[in-house]
Amino acid sequence: MNLWDLGDRICILGPSNSGKSTLADAIARKRGLEPVHLDLLYHLPNTDWEPRPRDEFIALHDAAIAGERWVMDGNYSIGMPQRFRRATGLILLDISTPASLLRYFRRTLFEKERRGGLQGGRDSVKWDMIHHIAVTTPKNRERYRAMFEELALPKVQLSSLRAIKQCFADWDLAR
Repeated sequence: MNLWDLGDRICILGPSNSGKSTLADAIARKRGLEPVHLDLLYHLPNTDWEPRPRDEFIALHDAAIAGERWVMDGNYSIGMPQRFRRATGLILLDISTPASLLRYFRRTLFEKERRGGLQGGRDSVKWDMIHHIAVTTPKNRERYRAMFEELALPKVQLSSLRAIKQCFADWDLAR
């Protein structure tokens, strides 16, 4: 599929540490879309990933999807129905749990700055995140695949790190 076939409001879903934010930023640069990282809307800046109050997150989320041209990365099922109604295209990153865990450790141990990182926040290895990736994400993976299949939007599923790298090459997305 051609990147332009996904329209001007693209959702990127997938497990934690699958590359959603990196892909969103690359697509935003290539297409001139506004990148929206849901992690940044969900968490309070200058904290150790402390969640915002629910109503505040929903208000920020709904304001972001009201825009005409965006690429949004993140899951947060509380906002999926309204997000999918506005979306013109969908990308599902479906990498394996071991790959997500390896990327998590690499990111938290070796990367000082990262795309979609929390302003004033600091990534560190956390048991809750390891549990989320290893236990919660595999359960969500089936749910995301089912949603992906049901949605009548232009969509692309990338099921490996190799497929994601190939997508960057095919769509000429300079990193």
